[in-house]
Amino acid sequence: MHNKFIEENDLSVPHPEYGKAEYNEILASFRADNFIVYSEIRSKNTNATKYAKKIVKQIKALLKKGVSSNKITVIGTSKGGYIAQYVSTYLANPDVNFVFIGCFRDSDIEEIPDINFCGNILTIYEKSDIYGVSAIKRKETSKLKINHFKEIELHTNLKHGFLYKALDEWIVPCKKWANGNYN
Repeated sequence: MHNKFIEENDLSVPHPEYGKAEYNEILASFRADNFIVYSEIRSKNTNATKYAKKIVKQIKALLKKGVSSNKITVIGTSKGGYIAQYVSTYLANPDVNFVFIGCFRDSDIEEIPDINFCGNILTIYEKSDIYGVSAIKRKETSKLKINHFKEIELHTNLKHGFLYKALDEWIVPCKKWANGNYN
């Protein structure tokens, strides 16, 4: 799930600071490695919790069809990462994989207290990004089961713009996580 900028702007519009959002290139990278990718560009002003509930329904439909929980990975960047955190909370399935990218601030504990991580959780943040820091505090306050938890701190110096780019620095760890490599 993509960031808020893509929700509010056409893909042809570059971000004034971070440049072109490489949404299609990111999806193509996953498809090239034989992942089945479900993604859509959200409508402007999408309500994060309502959208998360829609995604939970989609995941439950996959589970009902016989897809194993550990073969489902929800990846979100920035606002999409917050939506993914709500999916983790509402789905409450400890075997589903989640990757939250550039989407945690220390103030979230007080400002968004209803999020509880559940599942196999990978968080990726960029050291120079003020919109994403270590989410250890959220892990510690979460009341649901977390089977695996790992954090990766990147040093691209691209600030929040790192998640606009189809960078191996964050895409490769996502693919490993989705394939059950939790080390």
